[in-house]
Amino acid sequence: MDPIQLNQARVTRRQLFGKTATGLGIAALSSLIKNDALAGNSNAPAIPGYPTSTPHAKRVIYLWQGGGPSHVDLFDPKPLLQKMAMQDLPESIRGTTRLSTMTSGNKAWPIIPALKPFRKNGKSGIEISDMLPHTAAIADDLCLIRSMNTEAVNHAPGVTFFLTGSQIPGRPSLGAWTTYGLGSESEDLPAFVVMTSSDRQKSCGQLFFDYYWGSGFLPSRYQGVRFRSTGDPVPYLTNPNGVSQAARRSLLDDIRSINQAHLADYGDPEIDTRISQYEMAYRMQTSVPDLLDLSDEPQHILDLYGPDVLEKGSFANNCLMARRLIERGTRFVQLMHAGWDQHNNLHTQLAIQCKDTDQPSAALVTDLKQRGLLDDTLVIWGGEFGRTPFGQGDPTNPKGRDHFGKAFSLWMAGGGVKAGHVHGATDDFAWNITQDPVHVHDHQATILHLLGIDHTKLTYRYQGRQFRLTDVHGHVVKGILA
Repeated sequence: MDPIQLNQARVTRRQLFGKTATGLGIAALSSLIKNDALAGNSNAPAIPGYPTSTPHAKRVIYLWQGGGPSHVDLFDPKPLLQKMAMQDLPESIRGTTRLSTMTSGNKAWPIIPALKPFRKNGKSGIEISDMLPHTAAIADDLCLIRSMNTEAVNHAPGVTFFLTGSQIPGRPSLGAWTTYGLGSESEDLPAFVVMTSSDRQKSCGQLFFDYYWGSGFLPSRYQGVRFRSTGDPVPYLTNPNGVSQAARRSLLDDIRSINQAHLADYGDPEIDTRISQYEMAYRMQTSVPDLLDLSDEPQHILDLYGPDVLEKGSFANNCLMARRLIERGTRFVQLMHAGWDQHNNLHTQLAIQCKDTDQPSAALVTDLKQRGLLDDTLVIWGGEFGRTPFGQGDPTNPKGRDHFGKAFSLWMAGGGVKAGHVHGATDDFAWNITQDPVHVHDHQATILHLLGIDHTKLTYRYQGRQFRLTDVHGHVVKGILA
């Protein structure tokens, strides 16, 4: 019997009130005691019996594009917008669609057509904008969804909704749910790693909040570990001056003994988290320098990711690191890139943003494919919503596009999705979905399904109810499954 199980059998009155006062509660504790991961085995699935079905994907790389990439300019060609340039978007199309306060009171709705032409690509003939030539080159590997939709109209609620299943902060993130259900494949690196970047001019970036990769009410061992772009990737990874590796090991052993005694007496799973994270940090002192050493990467691979690949903190560098992480057993890698919020600089910044992200994104898919890793690695590219087909600002000379969540696009590759496939469709104005809508919860349910998890069964009891990533919603999008 492990310390937590033993503790359940003998809880003193003081311990009972202590647990209840800290919000953990007996109910929450009882839902954790059968968790294998809490016994210190970081490689074991967190829940016995998971995955519940044969997984198509073993791991996920989420290329998050913060700010709302314009589907109208990049992924959803609409020739009628060109013919109706600068005319008002018809009221019959707009209807009562909820918009942000920046444009909801507009008296003019001047249509802006796509900035660059769209072309058919590959054998599949998927139409993608000339602004994304590298992505277009891998069209036959992509599953492009043109019918995404969300209720969110602003950034933080939109990102939170996509990554946690709720617009209100506090729920576990997608990566946390994944590692809670499946555990880790690595002893020496975190199961869930996050890296951030932004457009090179930092002209329209969004803030990245910790709860985008947090564990919410799950034990904190499942939260994402953020790798920094400057200094040590993880704080305090290197030993202080004058402290040898042997001295560090001896110190950790003593701390572990104290924490294990506390765990045996109190049974708080967060103490076990503390023990395991100290041990992980120690092992990362060796594994992380090896991860960051790119001397073993052939020049043609570096060239594949583009000129920024050796610049720490760039999206290109993070994409290469994502591949190296999943090779070493990391389960979930989340790259958070800001810069797609073009309210008043669409005609200049969209091209810059595409230049920063297009080649590295396509390179990652190509690199995984040629290494035989794409089949069981799910790559996702997308943001919290799309952009309006009408312009924002001076109606005679609009400079940008507003947020738009009623219909937008994202793409997926590998990991059991159809390659060279377009799912869903919108009307001639990219405003209303006309075929196969995919809601945020459907997207989340499908990701878990591809990982071999039934989204209705991966639950956690908290404050008297069973919670899940998809709340009480969501259906697997069978039309995109290979």
